[in-house]
Amino acid sequence: MGLHPAEQSNRDRALLSGWGQYPRVKARVLKPADPEEAESLLASYSGLIARGLGRSYGDASLAPVVLDTTRLSRLLEFDPLSGILTAEAGLSLDALLRWSVPRGWFLPVVPGTKFVTLGGAVASDIHGKNHHVDGSFSRHVEELDLLTSPGKWVRCSRQENPRLFEATAGGMGLTGLIGRVRLRLRKIETAFIKKTTYRASDLEAILNLFEAHASDTYSVAWIDCLARGRHLGRSLLFTGEHALWEDLPTPLRRQALQPHKNPRLRVPIYFPSATLNPWTVRWFNTIYYHLADKHLRTRFVHYDPFFFPLDSVMDWNRIYGRQGFLQYQFVIPESHGRPVLSKILERISASGLGSFLAVLKLFGHEENSFLGFPFRGYTLALDFPRTPRLEKLLTALDELVIGAGGRIYLTKDARLKNSDFQIQYPQAEAFKSLKKNWDPENRWVSCMSARLGLAGPPELCVPCLQAS
Repeated sequence: MGLHPAEQSNRDRALLSGWGQYPRVKARVLKPADPEEAESLLASYSGLIARGLGRSYGDASLAPVVLDTTRLSRLLEFDPLSGILTAEAGLSLDALLRWSVPRGWFLPVVPGTKFVTLGGAVASDIHGKNHHVDGSFSRHVEELDLLTSPGKWVRCSRQENPRLFEATAGGMGLTGLIGRVRLRLRKIETAFIKKTTYRASDLEAILNLFEAHASDTYSVAWIDCLARGRHLGRSLLFTGEHALWEDLPTPLRRQALQPHKNPRLRVPIYFPSATLNPWTVRWFNTIYYHLADKHLRTRFVHYDPFFFPLDSVMDWNRIYGRQGFLQYQFVIPESHGRPVLSKILERISASGLGSFLAVLKLFGHEENSFLGFPFRGYTLALDFPRTPRLEKLLTALDELVIGAGGRIYLTKDARLKNSDFQIQYPQAEAFKSLKKNWDPENRWVSCMSARLGLAGPPELCVPCLQAS
């Protein structure tokens, strides 16, 4: 007797990677259609990790067996009085915003792409341009249901199983399958953002601007990481507030609550590896910085280009070529911001391995979580094409980040060493102990968890490296 079509599809294998396209691993992909099927699959497999839309950059959603959650995407309930929404964790932020914006509601925290799932947002405890004001995503989650082991669904919140809740927020999917999320949305009058652009001539100027605009709801800076000398750290700061209906120009009022549209552009092929080089990046950064002259004012923009500028081009990660790229994101304490950021920018500029996607933000207070990334300080995210010289630069940056008491964001990471991870995340051992209590058979693992000594044997991630 042949396999049922659904069972056959569950046994398919695929070559998977994160958004950075490194590393790659051949994994068995399971696609449950409902929570009951997810329970059944977990009883049959071990050594697996949940995966949504694959937008974590490194190896966090890679394992020998991957549980694809994208069919678990129902919107279950919404209370228009409180703004509390209940949905399955495979629902994407893209789909949720299409539904919520016309009704006058927005997500409380969004990352740099809307192509992530609710479960991924919790597992990475995503942060946005408003972390200094509103904190991380988990702060706005009321409760969630978690499949920790076969047949064992656990409800957790700040009141019920609070330690499990704190381990799941930012826990990179290692505590179990997030099945249902209850989340508070933000009331809005329009789909537009009142955006203001400021230009900073150097690092001192951009940090002063962040301090001056600490009360603004949204703030983020693009930084030229190849500028040198007196221009070191030259930047553009973008601040924003949700626009009120009465503030909009009359032509925009007719589309006041219009959701975003589908992207029209796509990168059709992988670019040659030599496309992004010191000359092209330096040229792009110079042009981008000086073109800001025409936008040094306040204007109304739709939420889509303000929060998700790169989503306008599908498959933009192909511009880095088939070798892929690494995103390096760190946070350092605010007190170390000026001296350490200066040293880091000097190292990057001297290396010639600059990134034209360099984003600087100010974080607020740390959340109560085991593996949470943000704390009060500055975070810088950088994209680097994979080259033979890159590891030397990133090792030097690791030393500066660790020396300042900083840490690397696990959702973006593909290379952090176990020893450095233990220094940066002092609650790692407590996380492992809690995980052992809730997942005694160690069913939930990933290439990342094996690499960092959190779960799974070290050899678990070897196939990823060999297949890359």
